[in-house]
Amino acid sequence: MRLFDLIPAQFRIAVVAGLLLMVAAGSAALAWTAQDWRYGRVLERQARLRADTLNDISRASATQQRTEQNKRLALERSLQNKDQTHHKELTDEQTKQARLRDRLATAELRLSVVLAATETTGSCAMPTTTATGRMVHGTTRAQLDPAHAQRIIGITDAGDQGLIALRACQAYAKEVSNN
Repeated sequence: MRLFDLIPAQFRIAVVAGLLLMVAAGSAALAWTAQDWRYGRVLERQARLRADTLNDISRASATQQRTEQNKRLALERSLQNKDQTHHKELTDEQTKQARLRDRLATAELRLSVVLAATETTGSCAMPTTTATGRMVHGTTRAQLDPAHAQRIIGITDAGDQGLIALRACQAYAKEVSNN
């Protein structure tokens, strides 16, 4: 005798339906598990790709940052060298001007100017022949008072310093605009 024969007829349909329902539920659970494994692998692959992409972006950003930092350091070094050069040039010019002022103050050096018009009549006329004791030949010159010579040297000193500062500014602007 079989187990199925022991079940009354009205319950056989319910038992078959229950068994079919259990088989269907088991296969659905099995399908859900397979689906979960498949989606898990897809999500894992996507997460790996995302992490790899972020690592690539981070490396590229770090490389670019190092490149820009190296450019900035090179520019700073270049500007510092130019600044030292212009400072030395300015210091040398100031030293030269100070020596010139000292020479003027001690009367070791005298400034003179060429007179614009010479009189051809009177006692200021140039002789037609050169005298043996003269060192300067040609147009008539007048020596400046040492105080005036000092003021003139001060003016030229300020002008020279301004020109040196202008060259330094132009070199700085050119260097910065090229980078």
